Amino acid sequence: MLEDTSFAIHPGQNQAMENGSYRDVGTVKSIQKRDGGLTFICDEADIHLQFYRSDIVRVVMNQRDIPDLESTPAVVAALESVNVDIEETDSRVLVTTNRLVVSVSKQPFRFSVLTPDGQVIVSEGDRGIGFKENGEVICYKKMEPEDRFYGFGEKSGFLDKRGETYTMWNTDVYAPHNPETDPLYQSIPYFMALRNGRAYGIYFDNPSKTTFDMKTEQEVYSFKGDSGKLDYYVFAGEGPKDVIEQYTHITGRMPLPPKWAIGYHQSRYSYESEEEVRALANTFKEKGIPLDVIYLDIHYMDEYRVFTFDKDRFPNPKKLVQDLREEGIRVVPIVDPGVKKDPEYLAYQEGVRNDHFCKYLEGDIYFGDVWPGTSAFPDFTDERTQKWWGKMHEFYTDLGIEGIWNDMNEPAVFNETKTMDTSVIHKNDGDPKTHRQLHNLYGLLMGKATYEGMERNLNGKRPFLLTRAGFAGVQRFASVWTGDNRSFWEHLQMSLPMCMNLGLSGVAFTGPDVGGFAHDTNGELLTRWTQVGAFTPYFRNHSAIGTLYQEPWQFGEKYEAIMKRYIELRYEWLPQLYSLFHEAHTKGLPIMRPLMLEYPRDAKTYAIHDQFMIGDNTLIAPIMQPEVTDRAVYFPEGEWIDYFSGKVYEGGTTHLVHAELDTLPLFIKRGTLIAQSPIRTKTEQKELELHVYAHTKGSYNSSVYDDDGETTNYYSGEAMKLNLSIQCKDHQIAISYRNDNEMEWPLPYKKCSFILHGLVDDQQVWVNGERQSGVWTEQGLKVEVTI
Repeated sequence: MLEDTSFAIHPGQNQAMENGSYRDVGTVKSIQKRDGGLTFICDEADIHLQFYRSDIVRVVMNQRDIPDLESTPAVVAALESVNVDIEETDSRVLVTTNRLVVSVSKQPFRFSVLTPDGQVIVSEGDRGIGFKENGEVICYKKMEPEDRFYGFGEKSGFLDKRGETYTMWNTDVYAPHNPETDPLYQSIPYFMALRNGRAYGIYFDNPSKTTFDMKTEQEVYSFKGDSGKLDYYVFAGEGPKDVIEQYTHITGRMPLPPKWAIGYHQSRYSYESEEEVRALANTFKEKGIPLDVIYLDIHYMDEYRVFTFDKDRFPNPKKLVQDLREEGIRVVPIVDPGVKKDPEYLAYQEGVRNDHFCKYLEGDIYFGDVWPGTSAFPDFTDERTQKWWGKMHEFYTDLGIEGIWNDMNEPAVFNETKTMDTSVIHKNDGDPKTHRQLHNLYGLLMGKATYEGMERNLNGKRPFLLTRAGFAGVQRFASVWTGDNRSFWEHLQMSLPMCMNLGLSGVAFTGPDVGGFAHDTNGELLTRWTQVGAFTPYFRNHSAIGTLYQEPWQFGEKYEAIMKRYIELRYEWLPQLYSLFHEAHTKGLPIMRPLMLEYPRDAKTYAIHDQFMIGDNTLIAPIMQPEVTDRAVYFPEGEWIDYFSGKVYEGGTTHLVHAELDTLPLFIKRGTLIAQSPIRTKTEQKELELHVYAHTKGSYNSSVYDDDGETTNYYSGEAMKLNLSIQCKDHQIAISYRNDNEMEWPLPYKKCSFILHGLVDDQQVWVNGERQSGVWTEQGLKVEVTI
């Protein structure tokens, strides 16, 4: 209760309360082959090594029994058959695949991973794996001077996390959100390390409170759990993109969202009546500002009961949803886990009668206070309860609703601990465990229940889910926003590395509340934030009760015109963005990327947190301070073209770039292309423009993906994938394209054009082996083709 006062630095508060020291697992006594891996019987514990793929190795330790190989729901990969060579001496065991070498020292057990040519990836020194009698488990690893650390999910602060300590314990944090605020809403116990251009990753599959410490010591880092197994995966790289592919192979990749979900979203806590929602939609229409989604926060409900509408405020929700849908706007309501204790309330009645709520060991239902008052909480660790919760969402889908917003699902409770009593027992599908052991899974499993229920209810249409809390694998079900930020320039700055590290942690569909949620924004801050939001994967303006309204028109025509232009730009870029969403779906790669992901051998990119890339060829360097119109921009190798002015910047150095309030510093790499549509108002595009930025040298390969944007038919191949190649030489640009339709499907575009920017002198343009004359426009040479 006194953590925000000087009591927090009382000397007694900072004395370490050690409950005994960690015990090392000791010397290897024997080795057994088991379940496709090797179990090392040690003095104090048993350790199992298992290869999921030739480049992914799992390590499991249990100090009391033979290691249990069950995984959390975060892990979805199946074991592959891996050919291994085992070589054993008196002191060491070498286990070799075609991608890595695992070296185990016997006296004591120490674990290392190396490349086949002997380069050390991960290693242990004086300390390795240990545990305490109270159930804590820990693992130490060597930390090299060159190591940089990224990922860790949703964490504030700079991009590179070396020198920090992070706790994974999903927590409702309304205020403050500072660089030191930890933990937050999401717990993703995974990181990527980059060392001189080579990367590796570690995922710690433990849903209790876990801690990663890259701060206490200079040459060692550690990760530990308060309870449960020591169960972690090593991803052998070699580049950062390889590590993301490996991690998302284990924890899964995002489904393709409906196209409307990657448009512009407008929200407020709260639009409190049907009249206010209709007036909002009409204003967007009158002003010609594109809009795909309006959110309903908690005031739409009957005294905050989920699966209800307040009949006074929203007398006919079905007609409201239908009318807005006809205008191209979806309605997304908030749904929290807390179910009001009310014997006359259907959701509560069903939850009690059918044993769906969390309970104590003695059988009493756990109750906590949230928005509705005293509430019960579904036990999402029980598959039966997940299906019940999903079916309850027929209440929404029957109204025509296709998207849901999960909030308060850490779970948040209005008490001193901010969450559920840790002694509550979860059914866990027949393997009961305490909330202390499973806390971080609650948001993930609520998301699973919601998404899968909506998917069943929508009969082939894609649902959209937004969640505040989650765990590793949350990308399989939901988009993630970064929670209750504030309308400060510092929070705009902080949102970039937060979103980039979420992307490196497998969560590609992410973004902050544009304009800031709490506090009062202003026209300049909202404008600069909207420019950034136009290129973050998730694009929502959201503000808190009691603060200034911050719709795009609230601060005058000057700001409104600029924001409208960037919201339109979002829609022009949809073909490019949607293709990147497809890459996230198939490969796990983020849409919004730190520069180090694309240039891992350029050390100058390792700590850049105030610039980002969209895909592999678009660089964005936002203005994030008031009344600033000039900033330093670092350009990696190559040549970069200013998207708005056409000015060319040489790479490998830093330039001073000027950008008035109406300009976002946005650059395209020469010799590459981006896909756009000239239609600025809808997610349903009919014309495809492929903008090629001409160069005199180099090659580039890319693809443009599209499908109907609404159904799950893409799983069966109803999609377009246009593979593109550009070869640039002094006097010639050769473009080739091939439509890799897997099956007959009506193409989404009526027209397709190549537009070549910055052709040099007498450069000739060839498309699929034929020379093109085209038509000259203000942008460049336009060549129309048939896909």
